[in-house]
Amino acid sequence: MEVVGQTLERALDPLASALKRAALKRADKESRQFAAAPAQPAAAATQAKGALPVSPLAVPFPKIPPIAGVELATGRAGFYKHDRQDLLVMRFAEGTSAAGVFTRHTVGSAPVDWCKRQLAATKGADVRALVVNAGCANSFTGRPGMDAVRRVASAVGKRFDCRQRDVMMASTGVIGVLLDDAKITARLAEVEHRLAEDNWAAAAHAIMTTDTFPKGAYAEAKIDGETVRIAGIAKGSGMIAPDMATMLAFVATDAAISPTALQTLASLYTRTTFNCVTVDGDRSTNDTLLLFATGQSSAPKISRAGDKRLADFREKLEGVLLDLALQLVRDGEGATKFVKINVTGAESPASARKIARTIAESPLVKTAFAGEDANWGRIVMAVGRADEPVNRDDLSIRFGPLVAAQDGMIAPTYNEAKMSAYMKNAELEVSVDVGVGRGSASVWTCDLTKQYVAINGDYRS
Repeated sequence: MEVVGQTLERALDPLASALKRAALKRADKESRQFAAAPAQPAAAATQAKGALPVSPLAVPFPKIPPIAGVELATGRAGFYKHDRQDLLVMRFAEGTSAAGVFTRHTVGSAPVDWCKRQLAATKGADVRALVVNAGCANSFTGRPGMDAVRRVASAVGKRFDCRQRDVMMASTGVIGVLLDDAKITARLAEVEHRLAEDNWAAAAHAIMTTDTFPKGAYAEAKIDGETVRIAGIAKGSGMIAPDMATMLAFVATDAAISPTALQTLASLYTRTTFNCVTVDGDRSTNDTLLLFATGQSSAPKISRAGDKRLADFREKLEGVLLDLALQLVRDGEGATKFVKINVTGAESPASARKIARTIAESPLVKTAFAGEDANWGRIVMAVGRADEPVNRDDLSIRFGPLVAAQDGMIAPTYNEAKMSAYMKNAELEVSVDVGVGRGSASVWTCDLTKQYVAINGDYRS
């Protein structure tokens, strides 16, 4: 992944290096904006039957205006026993470009295989629809699973007057359960009738599984003086780890961007957003990020990802992706703490990311967060088992502004009472300098609580 990322960066114009250096600063800014935003969970009355209590770290769903060339509708296909929307259909204007980044999980899923195959065949040109279901992952289902996907795409293609390969597919839910495609095709007529431009909130609700709040993000950018809109939704709560994170995310813009340029942007910014969050260290078979550009704005068409006219768009797109990624952490199954892990002084950015991820995914570290224990010894343990170069005698650790360790030992100013008080915050930041170089990285995670065990112990029942 590191080699691919470097290749993509070289493909951009000379501004790319500066953009990369600014990525962590922008990420930090976005993180702090989140920290400042008060949690406003949806009212209990809006929670569907069978839903989990809303995360205490939840943020409100943003106001998302229509994106020209995008229509959305939801329906109930019946993949859940209780009454809830579990089907999303999106229809796009003719000529819409598409790009995707998918799980590298070696098992994969039928919808992931379908999207990868069709995007390769069409080069991402003229994608017309997206169909998403919750409640059934259609993963590890062999040829029957792929046949089910093909039948849905064929039915949607006939209804929307397009080829079946112009239809993208995504599923989320229980692994090993074959998709009952008849449940989807039977609802297409009524769902098509409800297609509208302003259904983003309903769409975000429909794709939820163990999520406790819908996730959305919106931004506006300028391309050659013209305003374009970027909107996205995502789902994800558990089985989250950086391998493009475990989730579904669908982002659309009315900008006119070629499929090749769109793919470069999707691949590049996945590295600094979805690949920088982790809830439990487990990767899914269904990870999917799909990015659509309808070309319905008045902005000129852009063919190169490095085009200087895309500078503002690139920054805003990365912001939308990061916004969605951080919401996944805020909705981590059973989470009560939102934690940012910073690693500096590493041999390289890749080394820093590995160390940060090892800290963020350590059950011992995460349970210490849950217990509001500033156990810096567990941080030291995680740093060492990352198997990356570190200078033990220069190692330092901070919890927020408080120094826990420095010069390879407990800090002389360490104050247990102040540390304990800091750990009661819902938003935590841990910074580690490993003292060997200039590489740095940040990873966002959450704590590990008894509720995580309860949720996953009862998942299928």
